[in-house]
Amino acid sequence: MNRQFRRTLVAAAATAVLLGTTAALPAAAAPAYRAPAVIEGHAPTLVPEGATWDQAHHRFLLGSLRHGTVSAVGTDGSVHTLVDEPGTLVSVIGLHVDQARGRVLLANGDNGVSERTSAATAGRLAGLGAYDTGTGRRLFYVDLAAVAGDGGPHFANDVAFGPDGTAYVTDSLAPIVYRVAVDGTASVLLRDERLAPRPGGYGLNGIVHRDGRLVIGKWDDGTLWQVPVHRPDALRQVEVRGDAGALLHLDGLTGRPDGGIAGVTNALLGAGRDAEVELRSDDHWRTARLAAVRPSADPAPTAVTPGPAGATYVLSARLDLALGGKPTDAFTLRRI
Repeated sequence: MNRQFRRTLVAAAATAVLLGTTAALPAAAAPAYRAPAVIEGHAPTLVPEGATWDQAHHRFLLGSLRHGTVSAVGTDGSVHTLVDEPGTLVSVIGLHVDQARGRVLLANGDNGVSERTSAATAGRLAGLGAYDTGTGRRLFYVDLAAVAGDGGPHFANDVAFGPDGTAYVTDSLAPIVYRVAVDGTASVLLRDERLAPRPGGYGLNGIVHRDGRLVIGKWDDGTLWQVPVHRPDALRQVEVRGDAGALLHLDGLTGRPDGGIAGVTNALLGAGRDAEVELRSDDHWRTARLAAVRPSADPAPTAVTPGPAGATYVLSARLDLALGGKPTDAFTLRRI
């Protein structure tokens, strides 16, 4: 091998190594997305009471207590109406996105605060609607008060659903949890007087599906209940370790990815306190421990929801002012 050939071979090998090394260098990593700490929105007397995260469209969906609508809210605070069905929806309370089926499930009630309230519906309305998250088109609507069939007071408050899409709805004015199949077929899952509201108050409220069980909060007395969905007669009160009084006026609930449950309490109607709470259980919610209680940064929080980048947010729209006849245009989603 002559010297010139060896020099050529060495140069070629060095070039190959250099090119290989350059090709192997990783591209500069894009900065990680940071969920906003606070999202402030404004819409004329919207008074959203419930909130849910729509991952497919990277936005929140908020239900209006005043207008009976569902609004899409961007992480920049922008607001536009997605669902508006006069004649059916009076107040949209709890709502939850079923991402796998491209729909939002919402509880419809009337506590007299809505612009659409009437003598026929006030304290008598309980319904569940399913709407397409892309278009806002109605998929089905079911009259749950008719399903209850007792002619008494009703107020659909919150909704959760299981892996098969079956929805479960709480009624704050009756001791009832409803079950609604994917096609809208509805029935009473559970009717038990232990869940009845105190006179003049609201009973069942937030609800979370956990491994074949429902975990439900009762607003008026701060108790927590567990219902196996395939054996609802096995309803039992969850024994909560810690300051049980901290759960008085327990409102919205959401499941954490780690198996825990986050919730909010509020000081509406002269009792309770505005706070964020965390609950955990090691025995499938037969018992639970109060892992944290933190004062809410905003008055009268009503809902807690997942958000972008795995964050969790608390909603406040000053329901205290709306109940006093002075609804505001502002609302806040705050990361916790």
